[in-house]
Amino acid sequence: MKNLTSILLLALTPVAALAAHGKGQMQFTVRVENVSTAGTIQLSSGMTAPAPNSPGAWVVQEKPARLFEAGKLQRGWGLEAQAEDGDPTKLAEHCMHHEGVLSAGVFNVPVGDTKPGPALPGKAYEFTVVAKPGDRLAFTTMFAQSNDAFLAPDEKGIALYEKGRPVSGDVTSQILLWDAGTELNEEPGLGANQAPRQAAPNTGPAERKPVSRMGDAYRWPKVSDVIRVTITPSQAAAN
Repeated sequence: MKNLTSILLLALTPVAALAAHGKGQMQFTVRVENVSTAGTIQLSSGMTAPAPNSPGAWVVQEKPARLFEAGKLQRGWGLEAQAEDGDPTKLAEHCMHHEGVLSAGVFNVPVGDTKPGPALPGKAYEFTVVAKPGDRLAFTTMFAQSNDAFLAPDEKGIALYEKGRPVSGDVTSQILLWDAGTELNEEPGLGANQAPRQAAPNTGPAERKPVSRMGDAYRWPKVSDVIRVTITPSQAAAN
């Protein structure tokens, strides 16, 4: 995983949140935990591999599709760098100026670590957001043993309130595996142009397809075998 770590360290500087909300807002802690093991990815070679995930971008949004648009070509917002190399910086910076985004940022340092890097099995990212009823959370994180796969909710994001009450608990069922459509897929965990094995970022045969749910001929693990996402309302935010 040495090459993966070095790739994911590129340009991963924190992106500040923006735009405070008004009254009735709540602070939420979001935890994105890597629950994969050494046997999560079943390889055609008969071997197995873990499924680390990368630093990611997050937004609190009032409109859908602030991070990506399903069924459309990625528009240079920064999804390619996120999905191919695990670098969320450009995507988060773009979202900070995107209509309907209330706050945005990156998560890039696993809990207990001192510098940015991938979440290996047993590691987790945590970040805090502030939201009011009607706001939704969206985020992206690279499925690192791939060419351009990423994990994210659908483009609407995750509702942070239900019937006026803050959401709490496991929301992993709302996370999906996506194909960014920017690089030809290889077998997960084996491809020479995937982050753990490629010579440098942004290498590998390009393709130009719409962002879509992952649905190629390869064998992909279940999302719940890769990450667990939990949301905890921690306190009422100061007005």
